[in-house]
Parts: sequence; structure tokens; C-alpha cells
Amino acid sequence: MLTNAVLISVIVMVVVSLLRINVLFAIILAAITAGLISGMGLTETVELMVSGMGGQSNTALSYILLGIFAVVIGLSGITTTLVNKMLTIFKGKKKSLVLTLAGIACLSQNVIPVHIAFIPILIPPLLGLFHKLKLDRRAVATALTFGLKAPYMTIPVGFGLIFQGIIRDEMVANHMPITLNEVTISMLIPGAGMVVGLLFAIFITYRKDRTSIGEGSELTDSEIAATLDEEKKEVKWGFYQWMTIVGILAALVTQLITESLVLGALAGIIVLFATRVVKLYEGEKVVQEGIGMMGMIAFVMLVASGYATVLKETGDIDKLVEQTTSIIGTSPLIIAITMLMVGLFITMGIGSSFGTIPILAALYVPICMAAGLSPLATAALIGTAGALGDAGSPASDSTLGPTAGLNADGKHHHIWETCVPTFLHYNIPLFIFGIIAVMVL
Repeated sequence: MLTNAVLISVIVMVVVSLLRINVLFAIILAAITAGLISGMGLTETVELMVSGMGGQSNTALSYILLGIFAVVIGLSGITTTLVNKMLTIFKGKKKSLVLTLAGIACLSQNVIPVHIAFIPILIPPLLGLFHKLKLDRRAVATALTFGLKAPYMTIPVGFGLIFQGIIRDEMVANHMPITLNEVTISMLIPGAGMVVGLLFAIFITYRKDRTSIGEGSELTDSEIAATLDEEKKEVKWGFYQWMTIVGILAALVTQLITESLVLGALAGIIVLFATRVVKLYEGEKVVQEGIGMMGMIAFVMLVASGYATVLKETGDIDKLVEQTTSIIGTSPLIIAITMLMVGLFITMGIGSSFGTIPILAALYVPICMAAGLSPLATAALIGTAGALGDAGSPASDSTLGPTAGLNADGKHHHIWETCVPTFLHYNIPLFIFGIIAVMVL
């Protein structure tokens, strides 16, 4: 097991990331490590990684279009109105502000399915307020990641419908019948673990004032004043703002009907251009800003898909499961602990809980059936194992998204101030509550 390519490559990725090397290089190095250890040549590994990058092309295009959609929404002025109200309401109320941000993030997964695209629009204007309140940005990072993960785990709407639908379909495909409603019920206990992690982060770990940000540098008084003054500009609510709401609803309805983020984002963009909320001559500027906002995340997801392809091609994912199951027997407790550990490593490497589920289901369902675990317990195990690692993975959109907003001023570190806090506060309770779910369901 200690020579397993998947295990070693994930460790390489984590260590390199913790050394503050850019996540893109960390993923590439991890992919090369996995390929070389499994016996592939250097050229073959790189070619395989590049060929596998298309696996997340739909996701990458979705993020680019959502970035453009977010920029268009920002130009309408409604986000300025929201920020102005938040600046007024939450002065001196740090915990309430963080909980509100967690709530807004939750809405981005179900009610207005723009996923992480809202973060670079909403968060940067609030950085001055964060500093004035001496709010620890790590608390904000954990709140945003909570909103990006907990809803899809527990609520079968929007992204949650996709996630839970994958669990149901893959379990049925592996000869363990289960309904979508049963999957939802099975994920409530792991979801409760996410709530515990959020409350622990806000009210215990990051409750104290923090004046030092990022690399130890602080915003100057003039920078704070400039940020706050800029956001105090009044925006008169009128036709364009109402049309922006129509565009958001069009994006929501289209996404729910077609189950396509690409079509949903396109629908919203078309409505906003057609109603001249944004003028046609501004199109090039909007596209450039949208790519600038989400392009890095999209490209990391592409490279992460290539890395996942290398991991699958090594064959060591199957070996990792076989090596662990050969020594665990049929004890539900031991199976839960072992399978969750395996899921953590696989998802940390792949960076996508959605993409991990088909792999885990094919491997876990036969083991759970042999051990006599119920479909509810099996669903909880697969869903939790898939979600484990999504928080804390350098390649996950659940961590890349918060960093995109919090690092707008260059004073927030992706690994140490997003990935490490979210890993500790969500993977630990997910692990514990996942075990509880397997034992009681």
C-alpha cells in the first residue's frame, strides 16, 4: 500500500501545495508522480494527462460563462445595492455577517444556481469591511465553502439533485436499488456534521480579531476608506435592475429544465444583452473580465481532470481499495472508517465529489452488500466518501471559489487560509458523522 501511486501522488500534491507552490504546478507534479510510479514514461504520462483534460470541459465552459454572467450582473448595479445594505447592517456584527455569507452561498447551489460565480462579485467589495471589523478571513472561507458543499449534499434541488441523482443511479447500476428520497435521508446525518464544523469555525476557532492578513501585510486606512466609499454610491432601482432579476430567473429556470449550467448561463446572458442591461459594444470587456475572474479556476479544473485520468489509468485506485478491504473483514465500523479514508484520498486527488461518486460506487457497493449494510447506510458511505476531500482539496472549486474572492487584494493564501481551515473544519466532522450514519442507518 505504501507504494500505491494514488496514495503517493496525493501526498505529493498536498505537500507541494503546503509549500506555497501554485496549485496548477502541484497538480501537474502529482500527475507525473503517479504516472512514473505506475511504470509509465514521462511523455506518456503528460500526453495522458492532456488527453484527459477534456473530461471537465463542460464544467470549465460553465465556469467561464458563469463568470461572464456574474460580471454582467455586477454591471447592473444590484450587487452594489446588496453590498451597501450589508455594509450598513453588519457594522460590528462579525458573526452575523459570516453566517449571512454562508446563507447566500447556500442559495447559489439551489435557488440561483450560479455556483461560485457570485463570490468574485460579492466578496471583493466587502474586504475593506472585513478589515475594519478585524474579521478573520479564514472564517469567511469556511462559511463560503459550507454554502458550496452542504446544500448539494443534503437538498435534492439544483446541484443537490445532480449529486444525489448520481449516487442513486450508480448504486442502481451496481445492483443495489435505492430511491432519490432515500439518498436524501441518508445524507442528513453527514450534512449535520457540516453544520457542526461551520459553527465551530465561526464561534470558536476564528472568533478572535485578526488584523494581520495574508502574508502579514495590512490594508492601509486609505485603502479601507477607498473601498468603503466606493461601495456607498447609491444605485437607483429601475428597469435595468428588474431585467437583471428576469435574467437571473431565466438562468435558473433554464438550468432546472435542461440540467445544463452552460445553457442556464447563456440564457441569463442573452436576456441581459437583449434588454440592454449591458450594451453590445461592452461585450468584449465583459468576456475579458469574466475570463479573468473564472479562467484560472476553469483551467485548474481541466488539469485536475487530466490528473484524474492518470490516476484511473494507473489502476492503483482499484488496488488501493482491494489492499484495504483485504484486511478489514465485514465489520461495519471498520468498513466505514477504511472506506472513508480511501474516499478522502481519492477525492483529494481528483478534486471533484461529483466525479468521484461513480468510482466509489463501483468499488463500495459490492463490499457493503457482502457486509450486509443497508442501502441507506451504503448511500451515506458513498456520499460522505465523495464529499470528503472536496473541502480542503487544492483542486476543488469549493476552495478555489472562496479564494477567488478573498484574494482579490492579494492578501489571502489559497492553501493556508482556505484549504487547511476547510479541511480541518469539514473533513473531520464529515468523517465522524459519516461513521455514525453507517452505524445507525
